[in-house]
Amino acid sequence: MFEALTLFGLFLSALLAATPIPFQSEVVFVALQTTGDAPIWQLVLVAGIGNTIGAAITYVIGFGITRWRDRKWFPATEAQMSRAERWFGKWGPLALLVSWAPGGDVICLVAGVLRQRLVVFLPLVFLAKTGRYAVLAWLTARAIALAG
Repeated sequence: MFEALTLFGLFLSALLAATPIPFQSEVVFVALQTTGDAPIWQLVLVAGIGNTIGAAITYVIGFGITRWRDRKWFPATEAQMSRAERWFGKWGPLALLVSWAPGGDVICLVAGVLRQRLVVFLPLVFLAKTGRYAVLAWLTARAIALAG
């Protein structure tokens, strides 16, 4: 029961961290890894899935906000939108591999605005987000080994 709650808390923190809500799931991940209450592979997988779903929520926000593209308060001008469309047209799918980085959720938002296909979006974002947690798990394990 405790392990399930632990994994749900990690899932929720990873999901929130990939939305416009400011949250840091890495702290939760490292704390849970150091307790050893769940296998590392489960932590990586649960965090990757949660972060990917959070990125998909950000994508949907971007997808939906375009209905107000002609409004004065829309956060991007037509020139900026045209530039983003050209840039994303060139780098779009590859840019999603950087969605793990700080500020990478903006790429997910832009992917939604520019209607990136979900069959391309989801696997690339899952790979990027899960890969980040795998690297974080490895670095944490190395730090623990060096400290011990």
